[in-house]
Amino acid sequence: MKISVIIPAYNEERYIAKTIEAILKQDYPDFEVIVVNNNSDDGTVAVVSPFLSDQRIRLIHETAQGLLFARNAGLHAAKGTVIAQLDADCIPDQQWLSLGQSYFRDPAVVGVSGPYNYYDATWPERVLMLLLQKIIFSITSWYVQKTKKGAILVGGNSFIRVSALQKAGGYNTRLQFYAEDTDTALRIAKYGKVIYSRSLVIKTSARRFATQGFFAIQRKYNNAFISMIRGLPITQEITEETIHPR
Repeated sequence: MKISVIIPAYNEERYIAKTIEAILKQDYPDFEVIVVNNNSDDGTVAVVSPFLSDQRIRLIHETAQGLLFARNAGLHAAKGTVIAQLDADCIPDQQWLSLGQSYFRDPAVVGVSGPYNYYDATWPERVLMLLLQKIIFSITSWYVQKTKKGAILVGGNSFIRVSALQKAGGYNTRLQFYAEDTDTALRIAKYGKVIYSRSLVIKTSARRFATQGFFAIQRKYNNAFISMIRGLPITQEITEETIHPR
């Protein structure tokens, strides 16, 4: 099973090298990496360029601004049967791809996701967020799947079967950020099971919490999820966001 790792990048010169280095150390052999430069005006392209000597890595460009435009560009370029969504500030463990792909041995599975470990957050924030995701997200995922109200995906730590994503119409480019992962989960869940695994943990930066506040960010995520699950319109406050603010 070939996996296409898609990394959207908007002004990620400070983080993306560590992300690429980590993905190249995976113990799973059959994968490609597609970095999607989304109008970066910093040194992102210069940082990525030396890695292009590795035949597993490609750099493509998407001029339509936004996370979902970048992911759609990666999807169209992908050669794998499974997409691995990876943010440019994530640092996957060596077994990340192996663990993610193992769930797809069940042909009914169309997606799998897991928690973030905010490696550069304060210790209380790091522990609280990891426990929240491992316990509350797991229970919520079980409930919405059982009641057929939807599913949970964590945007930068997700694996999606390409055939299901294509049936769902690809990524919804009308959305920008906070509601996008829930929207994708809702649409692919129509075609199979979406698993939320406590074991599929990935390290990521807490920079959003540092710049906008822990509770403010969590409120936006919660509002987006609840609105999507209940079929309510998503507010402008939630949707207006680029891949990552500077």
